[in-house]
Amino acid sequence: MRPAGTPPAADGPLLQTTGLRRTFGGLVAVRDVDFRLARGEIRAIIGPNGAGKTTLVSMISGRIAPHAGRIVFDGHDITATRAHQRVALGIVYTFQLISVLRTLTVFENVALAAQRRLLRGPGDVFRLRASALADPVREALATVGLRDAWDQPAGALPYGHQRLLEIAMALALHPRLLILDEPTQGLAPDEIDGLVALVRRIAGTTTVLLIEHNVRVVLDLAHRVTVMDQGRIIAEGIPAEVEADPTVQRVYLGER
Repeated sequence: MRPAGTPPAADGPLLQTTGLRRTFGGLVAVRDVDFRLARGEIRAIIGPNGAGKTTLVSMISGRIAPHAGRIVFDGHDITATRAHQRVALGIVYTFQLISVLRTLTVFENVALAAQRRLLRGPGDVFRLRASALADPVREALATVGLRDAWDQPAGALPYGHQRLLEIAMALALHPRLLILDEPTQGLAPDEIDGLVALVRRIAGTTTVLLIEHNVRVVLDLAHRVTVMDQGRIIAEGIPAEVEADPTVQRVYLGER
């Protein structure tokens, strides 16, 4: 069942971009995008391949820098803030491709993420004892349903469980904004249903921004949907409004 309406908004958006622009050579990947994300919201970004979705969230997370525009998070300008500093602020991005360390155990993968939250920077030599990390790691694994797999090598997990492990690693960073890039890619239907339920639980304490091609998931899960094409936002609204938009049907939904 699709969520009824959007959650109540606190004063001001959690995230706002103004005139955000990014080019790659002669290609304009994101064109002067103004974007607002409310606190506690589940927002989906959809659009055809090459629409600029991943480039937009990569600028929000700090993985790449914009060539123009401004990014404000919780009232603070973070346009020039580095990616690891944004993680410390609570902006956490999980990638489209699985990025777990396959030879380490499930516990060790999540412990590395939990430890990273307390590092001062990429070159910081500070390290925590494993005992100090045990509680947050167990909590993250319990949230995604992997508590009993803590001692298994990450590479031995089924693909769907590796996806869950990656989300547990993100949760160990205590995100205020969790960005999920194609989280259902490669999952079986029952695994997709489980992931949708997990995101709903996570959204009780964390704002969620996801890129997703599975239209059923988007319509079922998102409070609001942003549609991009050729680097621009062409539509935005609750799922029913976006689904009925003729431009969205022509540009994106009609080709699904």
